[in-house]
Amino acid sequence: MAEERKELIKLESGEAEQPFCWSAGVYGSKFLTELRDNKRFVGVKCPKCGKVYVPPRNVCGPCFAELTELVPVSDEGEIVTFTVVSFGFVDPSTGKQKPVPYGYAVIKLDGADTYILHYLDETDPQKIKVGARVKAVFEEERTGSMLDVKHFTLLER
Repeated sequence: MAEERKELIKLESGEAEQPFCWSAGVYGSKFLTELRDNKRFVGVKCPKCGKVYVPPRNVCGPCFAELTELVPVSDEGEIVTFTVVSFGFVDPSTGKQKPVPYGYAVIKLDGADTYILHYLDETDPQKIKVGARVKAVFEEERTGSMLDVKHFTLLER
């Protein structure tokens, strides 16, 4: 049986000069490739406890079981916690000054048991609530990074 060739995604540090690059690994590459090519999130499911990790990892924390079953998860979820950042800094992902203010949230995607952190399109803390439903908005041009998700938008306004 022919072995499936897997594309490994390389990560870089934006315009900031760094003396290294690294592989996201098999599962990380699959996660980023799905975002880039299909605007879709995938996780990995534990065969023992059923916990779904997003982004995927190799081993279940509680069970120490090897994780091999990739599963789709939703591009919608709920806010677990959030902040609105109102001070400027250089974004380490891009090497550029991050415009402020911006919303940032811990999000539990439907079908996942873990959380991701990402930008929100809302900056008014009075409009953002823990438990609010959100949906991923993808960039038109995607490169294979978490920034392929432009931001999450509130569904319940």
